[in-house]
Amino acid sequence: MKEDEIYIRRCIQLAKNGQNNVSPNPMVGAVIVCDGKIIGEGYHIKCGGPHAEVNAIRSVKDGSLLKRSTLYVSLEPCSHYGKTPPCADLIIDKQIPRIVVGCQDPSIKVAGKGVQKLRDAGREVVAGILEEECRRLIRHFIIANTLHRPYIMLKWAESADGFMDVNRTEGTAAKLSTDHTIMLAHKKRAEADAIMVGTNTALLDNPSLNVRHWYGKDPLRIVLDKNLALNRQLHLFDGDIPTLVYTTKTCQKTGQVEYITLNSEKPLLLQIMSDLEQRRIQTLLIEGGSQLLQSFIDDELWDEIFVEKSEAVLLSGVKAPKINPKNLYSIQKNFGIHTLHYAGKNM
Repeated sequence: MKEDEIYIRRCIQLAKNGQNNVSPNPMVGAVIVCDGKIIGEGYHIKCGGPHAEVNAIRSVKDGSLLKRSTLYVSLEPCSHYGKTPPCADLIIDKQIPRIVVGCQDPSIKVAGKGVQKLRDAGREVVAGILEEECRRLIRHFIIANTLHRPYIMLKWAESADGFMDVNRTEGTAAKLSTDHTIMLAHKKRAEADAIMVGTNTALLDNPSLNVRHWYGKDPLRIVLDKNLALNRQLHLFDGDIPTLVYTTKTCQKTGQVEYITLNSEKPLLLQIMSDLEQRRIQTLLIEGGSQLLQSFIDDELWDEIFVEKSEAVLLSGVKAPKINPKNLYSIQKNFGIHTLHYAGKNM
């Protein structure tokens, strides 16, 4: 069992190389071991490309060794045809006798079928090795397939006395972040499929919502503008990045800016989550103001919260959102005079 854990942990390490490129697929890593030595490794590199098991098998120089090897994989091998053929069929075809799996695939298309197919073919399958860590690795994929909405991350910066900004109708926002924490915020953007703000943040801050201080793709931009009150000269409407505007009004698509009309008599956030699911948006970062953030918290529509706590004191202004401390855990990391607080729901 200890040996199995070592190789599954290596699978997890490999899987992380696919971050930012595999969504809406999960990150997966695979290792092939023969006579106590790794003879092949692979990971899912990008959506639509070969899966981790395929890349690991292709990396083995002497294919005859597969007949007496163990395949380790962080996620259950797929058993259905999608953009690629079933990995379970390839494993059976290559006559790999033993397969060790980290966790079960939550997708209804697989959900145990891959393991069962391997066992029906006479293969030895050991499942549930480092299961919690493997599930943590694909937590975005799990939420998308079980709750049918994106994995939602809330992020904001607040002063030592609990304010996000000074009261203003225009002008410069209170400076609460450092160059280092701004870089970390852009890292979060690069890891998200989409980023969302509300009307006030778009109007007052005129954000570009792109990735400038980290390497990675720009997320899909989203703004909730119920009454179409925003000036079309804002950066959000520059056409550089695909942008969704959720509104209760009707408006035609313009270039890369698409308008989605919501029913004002039904919960707006739930309608947005449903639409994003249809678009296969798996991770959503909320960088809005206090009102939008609090609405997600109150509706229990969040999975992780990141709060940057500054030593600056504002005395008055826009109050930061309030989090119910029930069932939360927190990690604090110091960056100069700033502290990052992390809260996450247990899956």
